Amino acid sequence: MVIDDSKTIRRTAETLLKKEGCDVLTAVDGFEALAKISDQKPAIIFVDIMMPRLDGYQTCALIKNNPQFRGTPVIMLSSKDGLFDKARGRIVGAEQYLTKPFTRDELLGAIHRHVSTV
Repeated sequence: MVIDDSKTIRRTAETLLKKEGCDVLTAVDGFEALAKISDQKPAIIFVDIMMPRLDGYQTCALIKNNPQFRGTPVIMLSSKDGLFDKARGRIVGAEQYLTKPFTRDELLGAIHRHVSTV
């Protein structure tokens, strides 16, 4: 699943992942994502940090606080690459932090690193 308020980022990630044979869900913000996560149970979640309504940190914390999804890998996406931002991602339970613009290899590497069935 790719959660990002930027249509360009969602489309780019979706296109890259679909070319590799992945089924991809997208959401424009954390609220939309939480409903889809409940229904679809994605194997991995990429979430932008800076989003309206519910930011990436809040979204990640809500996912990780739900026992059903605690084990689902969450990868933070951000144009910020500061130490504080990365640390905050770890605090809310993110497994990894990718800086935008990300590459195809970074996306696939995160999937291979965190999802055992790929």
